[in-house]
Amino acid sequence: MPLAALLVLFIVVPLAELYVILQVGEAIGAVWTILLLAADSLVGSLLLRSQGRTVWGRFNATLTEGRMPHREVIDGVLVVFGGAFLITPGFLTDIVGLLLLIPPTRALIRRLVVRRLGKRVTVGVMGPDGRRQRRPPQNGHDFDVEGSATEYDAPPRRLEG
Repeated sequence: MPLAALLVLFIVVPLAELYVILQVGEAIGAVWTILLLAADSLVGSLLLRSQGRTVWGRFNATLTEGRMPHREVIDGVLVVFGGAFLITPGFLTDIVGLLLLIPPTRALIRRLVVRRLGKRVTVGVMGPDGRRQRRPPQNGHDFDVEGSATEYDAPPRRLEG
C-alpha cells in the first residue's frame, strides 16, 4: 500500500495538476491562468495565517484549562497540510488545501481522520503480570505505578567553576 500511495503522490497528482492547468490555460489563456494560480496562493496564504492563529489560540486556551488538546492538535496538523497543499502549484492541490483550511470542512475531515485512526490505534493497560489487558481495571486499584518525586523549597545551586 505505501508504494501505491507514493506512486499516486509523486506521479499521478503532478500529471493531473499539469492536465488541469493546461485545460484552464486553453479555456481562459495562459496569463489569466498564471494570475489565477497566484491569486489563489495569496488568498490561501491569508487563510492559512488566519486559521493558524485561530487553532493556536484554541490550543493554548485548552492547555490553560488543563485539558488535553486532542482536537486542537489534529486541527493544527490539518492546517499545516492545508498550507502545504496551497504552496504546491496547481488547482487540484489548492482545492484540497482550502478544504483543510475552511473550518466546517476541516471538522468533517477531522472526524474522518479520527474514525480512521481510531481503528488502527489500540489503548491498553499493563496488568500486574506485565501483559496487556483488554480493559482497564474497573475499581482503579488493580495495578501500581512506580515513580518518585523530589520537592525543592528553592532551586538547587549551580556549581560555578
